[in-house]
Amino acid sequence: MGRSVQRDARILFIGNSFTARNDLPGMVAALAAARGISVEHELITAGGASLRRHWNKGDAQARIERADLTHVVLQEQSTLPIKNRVRFHQNVGVFAPIIKAAGATLVLYQTWARRHAPETQVQLSRGYAEIGREVGGIIVPAGDAWALALAQHVAPVLHARDGSHPTLAGSYLAACCFFCTLFGDSPPDIPLSLDASARHALAEVAVSIARDAQS
Repeated sequence: MGRSVQRDARILFIGNSFTARNDLPGMVAALAAARGISVEHELITAGGASLRRHWNKGDAQARIERADLTHVVLQEQSTLPIKNRVRFHQNVGVFAPIIKAAGATLVLYQTWARRHAPETQVQLSRGYAEIGREVGGIIVPAGDAWALALAQHVAPVLHARDGSHPTLAGSYLAACCFFCTLFGDSPPDIPLSLDASARHALAEVAVSIARDAQS
């Protein structure tokens, strides 16, 4: 896909149920393993948590400061970049220096719009792009991939019944975006409780979005 492949990784995911639901970190590791890449992953999560809540608790920065990670993934509360972009930037900004000092790469997990408000994806994407440039972070464009899949009517359903959280397919699409972004390769097929044609279609969306992000 036009970039050098990052090999074995140790990744810390910091977020809430948008990361924990369907074991997104485990999916990323499974995709990597299918390409012969070892991914050790850890998750610090709390329901509905913002990055500020994680920072105030202290567990996340204590783990980062052990300085044995290759990547730290930050996932903000899903609507905060829309409702309060300044606070979003501040939340990422407090983490950025300690991630850099620990020698890890800062990764921003761009999430998706609520089902009833698809027009807000533009604001989400812009907010992540701005803070990504500011702190020198890598953006995983999962929200953009969701928007493309929804526009192309790629089955199956991505939003859970609450119109917010991901179904298994939604998490798989996000995991494919992580794989493309972090490892510079097309996602392999892995066993999953999704139809093979759906897995292929979602992987193709992730590849398309990753190529656009590189151009």
